[in-house]
Amino acid sequence: MPLTPLDIHNKEFSRGFRGYDEDEVNEFLDQVIKDYEMVLREKKQLEEKVKELTEKLNYFTNIEETLNKSILIAQETAEEVKRNAQKEAKLIIKEAEKNADRIISEALAKTRKIAMEVEELKRQAKVFRSRFKMLIEAQLDMLNNDDWDHLLDYKLDDEAVQEITES
Repeated sequence: MPLTPLDIHNKEFSRGFRGYDEDEVNEFLDQVIKDYEMVLREKKQLEEKVKELTEKLNYFTNIEETLNKSILIAQETAEEVKRNAQKEAKLIIKEAEKNADRIISEALAKTRKIAMEVEELKRQAKVFRSRFKMLIEAQLDMLNNDDWDHLLDYKLDDEAVQEITES
């Protein structure tokens, strides 16, 4: 156990033949007591300072651990967000591809339908043309026929003309 200033103060030395000067010894002991008290105070202050700094160190160590955990959680969260974004992007691309395929299929179906309609219209135009041609040829045949000549000899009376014009 270390000496206290009181231990030093109360220390009694035995007297011997031709011993030390008592006043010098007492003066020296007083100086040792003062210095020793000062060292003890400084030690106590330093111990308090070490305690305070240890508490701060523990506090900052806890903060560092918390920050490290937070950084890890943030990194994990960022990775998860990134993975989710990639999954969502893949789903969007897949949906867009499906829509594109559907649109292309619909466009091809419409193209085929329009092509069939065009072919049908061409066929109908050809039929119409040939019927119209046959009608015109029949009309020409009728015009070229001698049956028209006897109509020129036919005379209408006034009643018949009026009946034709009124209808």
